[in-house]
Amino acid sequence: MKEIVGYWGSGNIYELKTLLSRVFNQAPVEKLEQVNYQKNDCFGALARWSFANNSSISNEEIYHQQDFCQVSLSAAGILELADATIKFENQRLILSRDCFGRIPLYWFQNKQVIWFATRIQLLLPVLDSPQVSIPGFYGYNCFSYVPTPLSPIENIFTVPAGCEISWEINRNNQIQNNQIQNCYQWRESEDLIQDEKTAVSQLQDLLKDSIHRRLSNLPEEVGVFLSGGLDSSVVAALLVQAGVKVKAYALDFGEYGISELPFAEVVAKHLEIPLVKVDATPKRIKSAMKATVKALDLPFGDGVTIPIYLLCEAASKETAVIFNGEGGDQLFAGWTNKPLIAAGIYNSEDFNLQYLKTYHRLYGYEGQCFQAELISQIKNFNPETWIAEALNPEFTNNILARLRRASLMLKGAQNIHPRATNLGKAFNLRVRSPFCDLPLAEWSFALSGELCLQGNTEKYILKRAVESWLPSEVVWREKRGMGVPLNSWCLGELRSEVSKRLNRGILKFEKRYQEDIILKILQGDIGGQIRQRRIGEVLWLLLMWEMWRVEVLEEKVEGRNFDYQLLRWRVLQKFK
Repeated sequence: MKEIVGYWGSGNIYELKTLLSRVFNQAPVEKLEQVNYQKNDCFGALARWSFANNSSISNEEIYHQQDFCQVSLSAAGILELADATIKFENQRLILSRDCFGRIPLYWFQNKQVIWFATRIQLLLPVLDSPQVSIPGFYGYNCFSYVPTPLSPIENIFTVPAGCEISWEINRNNQIQNNQIQNCYQWRESEDLIQDEKTAVSQLQDLLKDSIHRRLSNLPEEVGVFLSGGLDSSVVAALLVQAGVKVKAYALDFGEYGISELPFAEVVAKHLEIPLVKVDATPKRIKSAMKATVKALDLPFGDGVTIPIYLLCEAASKETAVIFNGEGGDQLFAGWTNKPLIAAGIYNSEDFNLQYLKTYHRLYGYEGQCFQAELISQIKNFNPETWIAEALNPEFTNNILARLRRASLMLKGAQNIHPRATNLGKAFNLRVRSPFCDLPLAEWSFALSGELCLQGNTEKYILKRAVESWLPSEVVWREKRGMGVPLNSWCLGELRSEVSKRLNRGILKFEKRYQEDIILKILQGDIGGQIRQRRIGEVLWLLLMWEMWRVEVLEEKVEGRNFDYQLLRWRVLQKFK
């Protein structure tokens, strides 16, 4: 799958070419193509290459003439469904991303030159000494992903989903200040659909249309990631209805956690499609940790990332295209919205603050988690500003639509979709997400709240629309997300990795986390939210950061000493 890196601006062309060559020398380039651009004293170049060229399906298209150049990129490998665009136009550079955020774009300015890339690791060789962004680090610890427009690297920024950033060269060959423009806003319709029968009929048609838009350039057989939940099961059913040859891939956590595999087996049997069980036991998880962190490119602290990497690995042996059910929760008000609705109605606390707390990470515990120097650096950053626009009530009239808008802009565009694309890229997979469909998504904002959430039944209208397509025990069961057994992993077979990466001496040398943070988490000393199953989630958050900063940023690991944190906690547990 293609990656893009390049530069634009006014500078020493020989120095720029040398820096671009440095990127090539450090990247595992198999097939390289380069496009050069010049307009007066404005220079531009972009290079594209494939990390694996075993597929004939393209994910990008370059249109080039003397004073104009544009590259459009699609995670699905369907150019009509472009996810990001890079454009040289006269003496302007324009970077844009679609509203679902499936392909990331990064940029930084060096003197009078803008560098850009689809992968942050491609920009590291251009920097003299890449440093961790303090607000980016803090944001990661609040959300489990780095909030846009920040990145984890100082002075490198992300183009937000649904936005366009442009730069111009003036008469003095100076870059004008960048201008950011929102190209798309999720907003609730003025005329809401109230009639259930009408909504069911329209939704069924929209779902089928979405699938058909994603059926071009298919190999003989496609894969579908089947969790056993509603969204992925709907996608599998739609593919079968469309006559596509499908093979399903489901995670097998073995004896760990609460398995969803039986529901995936029920769906596969009902649809009469083969099901591949993908081993996601601790041994396999541990073996894939480093490769996953590098494939993700950015630090992502959710436990689903390595299991999804293993699904991609398995599917890539048999197909070049995979479908997933990502995005259904954002469109149809999945189960995580219910406590927020209650909070919004009954709680006097600031709603944005209440939303921030639903991430269950380290926000609010800074004094117990971070070293003093770092606390002094983050004291002026307010994480609420990173979610304020997504929760802006101006674009919605009811609380459920407001939450769905926020989920699309935050958890979807900044976390779920870019990580799915990057994990697919690692195996040259084209990732197709039928719920990331603009006509379908816009229609969902015309639904009345009662059609999305009826009593205790979440995603009500979606369930009504598909209840004849799937077994009732799958459609109407209560869903609680992918049951990744992080507690069992981190306190069991992966505890040696936790102890090694989060060693007290290493943390002290790193000067970010407090050296005894692990013991505080294990003993439940960091607030009421970090208890029971949350212990594994927060340990994983820290573990993924430590692996990213060593494996991707290549920071030094020094100060390791004998660490008794896990040992001491296990002894205390034994004598309770």
